[in-house]
Amino acid sequence: MWTVTESPVGPLRIIEQNGAITAIEFAPWRDADGRPRGERSDDHPLLVEAVRQLHAYFARELDTFDLPLAPVGSAFQQRVWEQLRGVAFGETASYGEIAKRLGMTNAASRAVGLANGRNPIPIVIPCHRIIGADGTLTGYAGGLERKQLLLSLEQDALF
Repeated sequence: MWTVTESPVGPLRIIEQNGAITAIEFAPWRDADGRPRGERSDDHPLLVEAVRQLHAYFARELDTFDLPLAPVGSAFQQRVWEQLRGVAFGETASYGEIAKRLGMTNAASRAVGLANGRNPIPIVIPCHRIIGADGTLTGYAGGLERKQLLLSLEQDALF
């Protein structure tokens, strides 16, 4: 099942399978990627709750999501995505810091970056909070403009 909601970063498609969120997609949609999505259901209880929490996040009323998640990826990607969830609202970490949290050297930064870019549940699994070692914004699957907007929203909410 899936639904679409408007947001400050454009339309978001939220996908649910077996009682968990499996993806949040930025427009334009890539329907030919082989991912199962099912039928649209704007009144599915989990999707309604995901939309509510996303709207609260964008309104700066929510800084921690509480949704069942089931991102699909390799064991390494899963480990990286779990570390991303530990980067709190309003904070950032570098790819090297995430590698160190995984017990790896800074040399694993590139692998962390690739896993970060494959995160299927952006915003909720906050891959936008991962930046370059020098503090610069580096790649984001949703585009650097969206990444900047998300980081600004969180920083502004802290003051």
